[in-house]
Amino acid sequence: MFAAGVAAPTAFAAPAATAPALTPLRLDGPTGPERVGAVQLHLVDPARKDPWTDSGKPRELMATLHYPAHGTHGHAMLPWLSEGAAGALKSQYPGKLDGHAMPMTHSADTAPAARHGRRRPVLLYSPGFGSDRSFNTLVVEDLVSWGYIVVTVDHPHDSGEVEFPDGHVQTRTVFGANREEVTKAVGVRADDLRFVLDCLAVLDRGGNPDAERRRLPHGLRGTLDLGRVGAFGHSLGGASSAALMHQDRRVRAGIDLDGTLYGPVVTGGLDRPFLLMDTAEHDGLKKDPAWTEFWKHLGGWHRCLRLADAQHLSFTDIVALAPQMKGGFPQVGTIPAARAVAAVRAAVRAFFELHLRGRADAGHLLEGASRRYPEVGFIA
Repeated sequence: MFAAGVAAPTAFAAPAATAPALTPLRLDGPTGPERVGAVQLHLVDPARKDPWTDSGKPRELMATLHYPAHGTHGHAMLPWLSEGAAGALKSQYPGKLDGHAMPMTHSADTAPAARHGRRRPVLLYSPGFGSDRSFNTLVVEDLVSWGYIVVTVDHPHDSGEVEFPDGHVQTRTVFGANREEVTKAVGVRADDLRFVLDCLAVLDRGGNPDAERRRLPHGLRGTLDLGRVGAFGHSLGGASSAALMHQDRRVRAGIDLDGTLYGPVVTGGLDRPFLLMDTAEHDGLKKDPAWTEFWKHLGGWHRCLRLADAQHLSFTDIVALAPQMKGGFPQVGTIPAARAVAAVRAAVRAFFELHLRGRADAGHLLEGASRRYPEVGFIA
C-alpha cells in the first residue's frame, strides 16, 4: 500500500539508460629503476610562419618532456592521448576502437624531477607520418626509467591528432601525395626539432618556454645534458631524425626505425653514429634506393638491424595495443607483442648507451649477437 498522495511507480517504467562500460586498453610499464614524470609543453616559434597554412601565424608545436621523477605520489598519470585527440583518432578508425578506453601511461603529470647531482642525456622522438607523439610510449618511458630525458614532439598538419591547450585539435592536412611534399615535411620536422632543442636550453637555464607559462615540474633546471643529445623516430620520424642530424651538430647520434629517407642527408650522409632498423618486408638496403644511397655516405659508426617477423607498426605501441582491439590492426606482423616491445626497447637503449654514455658493453646487441633478443638480426 502506498500513502495517499504519493503515486506508485508503474511496473512498465524503463530503467535509466546506462552507457556501456569501456574496456581499457593497456600498456606495460617500464623496466628500469627510475620513476617517470612528464610535462606537456606548448611551444610557439616566433621566427617561423607555419609552412602548411596561409594564415601567417607562427609555427606552433606540442611536445611532452619525460624525465626521471623524484616521486609520483599525488600526481595523476597522463593519458596516452588527450580527450580531444583520442576522439579524433577514434573517428579515423571507426569500429577498431569502439568500446575501448585509451590507455593510461606510466608518466606522472608534473611530478618533481629526480635530482642526483648529475645531468641526463637528452633524446628527441619524432613519430611516423599521420601518427602522434605518444605512439612510442613503451620505448620512451623505458628509456626514461633508465635515466634519460626524452622529449616527444608532434608536428601539426602531418602528425595525426594534435590537441592544443585551448582544446583545438589539429588533424592531418598533409597527405604526402608526392615525394616533394614528403621531402618538405621532413625539412619542416627537422626545423621543429631544432626549435625544440633551443627551448630545452631555455628550460635548463630555469626559463619557461611554454607559451601559456604553465607550471613546470620542480627540479628540472640544470638536469638536461645538452652536450649528449640523440634523436630517434619511427617511419617519417626516423627520416626527420637523420635530417636533423644533417643540419644540427648538437645531435650526436640517431636512429631511424623503418623509415624511408628524404632530402639532402641521403647524399650528404652523416659523420656521427646512426642506426637503421627495418623489417624483412622493407629490406631497406636492398629494396629502398634512399637507404642504399644513404648507406654509402655514412662516415661514422653505422649499423643496419632487422626485427624478425615484424611489419612497419611493430616498432610502435600499436604492436601491443592491436591484440586488445576488435579484429586486431594491420602492419604489426606475426612477432608476439611482448617480444617486439622488448627487442625494440633493448636495441634503442643499447645504441644510446653506447654512443651517449660510452658503455662499450652495450654494443653486443648491436651486432645481432644476443641470445636474449634473437628477434634482433644483424644485416650490415
